[in-house]
Amino acid sequence: MFVDRVVIKVKAGSGGNGCVSFHREKFIMNGGPDGGDGGSGGDVIIVGDNQVRTLVDLRYRQYHEAENGTDGSSQKRTGKRGADAVVRVPLGTMVFADDKLIADIKSNGERRVILRGGRGGHGNARFATATRQAPDFAKPGEKAVQRELVLELKLIADVGLIGFPNAGKSTLLSVVSAAKPKIANYPFTTLEPNIGMVRTDNGDFVLADLPGLIEGAADGAGLGHTFLRHAERTRLLIHVIDGSGQEDRDPVSDYQIIQNELKAYGEKFGAGIFAKPQLIAINKADLPETDENAARVKEAAGDVPVFVISAAAQKGVRELINRAAAMLRELPEPAAELESSIELESIEPLTGFGVKKEEGEFFAYGPGMRRLIDSTNFSDRDSVAWFHKQLINIGVIAALRDIGASQGDTVYVEDMPFDFVD
Repeated sequence: MFVDRVVIKVKAGSGGNGCVSFHREKFIMNGGPDGGDGGSGGDVIIVGDNQVRTLVDLRYRQYHEAENGTDGSSQKRTGKRGADAVVRVPLGTMVFADDKLIADIKSNGERRVILRGGRGGHGNARFATATRQAPDFAKPGEKAVQRELVLELKLIADVGLIGFPNAGKSTLLSVVSAAKPKIANYPFTTLEPNIGMVRTDNGDFVLADLPGLIEGAADGAGLGHTFLRHAERTRLLIHVIDGSGQEDRDPVSDYQIIQNELKAYGEKFGAGIFAKPQLIAINKADLPETDENAARVKEAAGDVPVFVISAAAQKGVRELINRAAAMLRELPEPAAELESSIELESIEPLTGFGVKKEEGEFFAYGPGMRRLIDSTNFSDRDSVAWFHKQLINIGVIAALRDIGASQGDTVYVEDMPFDFVD
């Protein structure tokens, strides 16, 4: 089964809690704090794998969670880092979060960190100072972040075979490569793309037999957008046309319909499919009507090179494939669509805050405030004092003062109420 779109949920690991501990040893009094830090949580990582062909495995395993970091312990021992959650995807997979493209996997072994694990909390040894020699608090680890991701597979191939069902695309692929697509005389389309490696004197390239087009594909008819999404990733298109005119089909009309669908899809979605270089293969040269129909298609196609072939008899096929390979050598490599540094944090940063006033109450909100809340032990007086100091250091107190907060006003930091203390 070829699956090219799935929705999964991923969750990074939470950081381990810092430890509250004091050194205890015979004959040594007041050994001081020795609580260690918690370990960081595991990341969620997308990895390109050329052994994976579809997204079908992810359809049946839709939740991926990294391990939490373990808590720190005495003697300043740091907790163990949580294991990463590695999601292996086929090459050509695009990853979306909140309708934004955040990763585009194009090469084998390519790794993208989608979610960072929470940082481990500091142990009480970190908070010892000359005036606070026995801190009785530690920081909790940062809580895990969860996201819903949409994964879409755009087939990566150098050359795509397009055309109506039963035009001979699968047969052509089978005779020029080691691919073994299902071939039969049926008037409906192949449901799954097939890929083969083609070797020529002008170089090797990847050839894809793409699911057949029908009229109205640009509006989603049939496989519609699924087909056209795969065609976007090719550098060159070979338009295979049944030149025999059998089954009450007109080769010129078939050519024009598919060209119109490519153009309509490009205008609708901003894709450059219609502008891609093309070759035309008039198939079934072993049938008597093909030569006459080929002349009509050549006239309609203008400057597009036309080859009359018989895929079944392998007539004219080598010339067609060599021409495709030669054209590929002259075409630029596809430009990368994303910089490798793009990660989910660039969409929703885990720092920063905002303030506002509503109905006489003040609010400080944002991912930075959430992290601060999660890192504070509100049952410990020293930890609360550290929390207030952080509000001052990052500018929250000043921002609240600027919008009118004064001593004793109620301030909500995320969902927790506090009295404003300047």
